[in-house]
Amino acid sequence: MYAIVDIETTGGHANANGITEIAICIHDGVQVVKRFDTLINPQREIPIYIQALTGISNDMVAPAPLFKDVAHEVYQLLEGKIFVAHNVNFDYSFVRHHLAQAGYDLHCNKLCTVRLGRKIMPGFPSYSLGKLCSQLGIVNHSRHRAAGDAEATAALFTMLLAADADKHIAKALKQNSKEQVLPANLPKQYVEQLPYTPGVYYFHDSKGKVIYVGKAKNLKKRVCSHFTGNNTGRQRQEFLKNIYSISYQICGTELIAFVLEAVEIKRLWPQYNRSLKRFEQGYALYDYIDQRGYVRLAVDKHRKHQMPLYACNSLLEGYNLLNQLIDTFGLCPKLCFIQKNNAECNGIHKHACACCGGMSADDYNERVNLAVESLNEALPTFAIRDEGRTIDEHSCILIEKGRFYGMGYISHYFKTESLQQLKEHLTPYPGNDYIRNIVSGYAARFPERKLMFAGL
Repeated sequence: MYAIVDIETTGGHANANGITEIAICIHDGVQVVKRFDTLINPQREIPIYIQALTGISNDMVAPAPLFKDVAHEVYQLLEGKIFVAHNVNFDYSFVRHHLAQAGYDLHCNKLCTVRLGRKIMPGFPSYSLGKLCSQLGIVNHSRHRAAGDAEATAALFTMLLAADADKHIAKALKQNSKEQVLPANLPKQYVEQLPYTPGVYYFHDSKGKVIYVGKAKNLKKRVCSHFTGNNTGRQRQEFLKNIYSISYQICGTELIAFVLEAVEIKRLWPQYNRSLKRFEQGYALYDYIDQRGYVRLAVDKHRKHQMPLYACNSLLEGYNLLNQLIDTFGLCPKLCFIQKNNAECNGIHKHACACCGGMSADDYNERVNLAVESLNEALPTFAIRDEGRTIDEHSCILIEKGRFYGMGYISHYFKTESLQQLKEHLTPYPGNDYIRNIVSGYAARFPERKLMFAGL
């Protein structure tokens, strides 16, 4: 038995919106044998634009029952049935969420008439309920009302049952089928083609635009994980609704996938990515020349459009580094903003210090230059040589003077003795401190995969 469901709501996600109307048509595989529909008081205001769309006003639902008052009857109608709806994940998420709030735990197999329509009746320009019914000659006298849309979906489902020569409905109901959990607009073949390898995947919307980039140790497993669970939040529901296709890049290792994901998020700025968009290194060491001609070093918050001498994970790390340079090269604590009071300079040269005119700008700047050169020399240049996409190649990531240079794939037989020669085989990418940190961390964990270059 099938339960064909349609609901009207106050908004697009279940955990912050209410149901204003619900209709259920019980279908025995041939025809509708039982009907149920009622308005629901959502206990919140219905937005004006939804009132205009559905014709359901606040006055209409005021005397209607609360969902908890009809929850038992709804649960009895749905339990043990196959839950059918047009864009089933939307209706199911709402009904299941509100039943749970009333104390009922609903678990049903699901069928989506959007997905089934694309498979059983391919070739239509649109699979929205209104346009598909119009193209098939199904009359709906009460569009955007639960009873009218449920009856139209039931008529559509009857036609799909009759036209299903390739048994798509039976296949969708199999236990190992992904049809029940996939987003309505995502064809199954996009998931089926995914390999079980590390890589980066891209979700695209109806126009082909990338809306999300992710990394994976196992592409198929990670992509499928997006479609499991019952999160009823607005962002997840909109996210799933907007996925129309998937593309991917195979990577030799999970590290390559980590780095490529960071690069691609910065390049594409996808709508549904959040974390790596916000990443910025907290602090950095900068230099500038003051009005007297002295080069001054300072630890400051990371500046987006200014190249630092050194990026720091914390303010403490920056101050520790600067104090080390002050002690090693005899720099002035006041000119480095370490000593901020008006007392006598507490540097190692005291009265002969630059801050009180005891040292010329040229002499002092020479010391600063030596300090900066030592900093540059301390920045590492190394490569990570690791597994490739095939047995005939290796993946390679290059850090040059403490900054991410790029990455790529080299032959299994390639000799990585010359830095310049290696760079010719790699693709340069814009880097940031997040990438540098994850590559450096990986090198520390797996020193046997780290290649150093002589003379650097």
